[in-house]
Amino acid sequence: MNTQTHTPIAALVNRIIQGFERIPYSLIAFVARFSIAAVFWKSGQTKVEGLAIDLVSGTFELGWPHLADSTIPLFQSEYHVPLLSPELAAHLAAFAEHFFPVLILVGLASRFSALALLGMTLTIQLFVYPDAYPTHGTWAAILLLLMARGPGVCSLDHLIARHFQCIK
Repeated sequence: MNTQTHTPIAALVNRIIQGFERIPYSLIAFVARFSIAAVFWKSGQTKVEGLAIDLVSGTFELGWPHLADSTIPLFQSEYHVPLLSPELAAHLAAFAEHFFPVLILVGLASRFSALALLGMTLTIQLFVYPDAYPTHGTWAAILLLLMARGPGVCSLDHLIARHFQCIK
């Protein structure tokens, strides 16, 4: 094979790859934060009544949230995890699926919030839906990215770090 016939193709591929490398991490982090927050928030919304917020559909029902009538029975049957009572697990899951996504979305305590949701993901994978590893692997990859690299510059974490001059 003539290597010169491949040189223009290799150069084009290199230019395209260099273009990909210019994608700002903050954009990647924001898309990751929004996406993973939406996954957990929407799951949490199925467990509560009295509070319904969906930015995409425009649903806003502000009120004091409480567990839906179907939530504890769901934790007694399908979502049963060892060591926790269904009542406690239901309350903890509903809280975590609302609290940590909000923190991740605004970029506050992002790495620790990602760690909490990674723990929840592993619990779901191991005890609730062991066959859902492709989905949980995707969640874990996003959460690990946020833990390793942080939330990016469009975040409260970045503003706080900059204020206290903690940024490298």
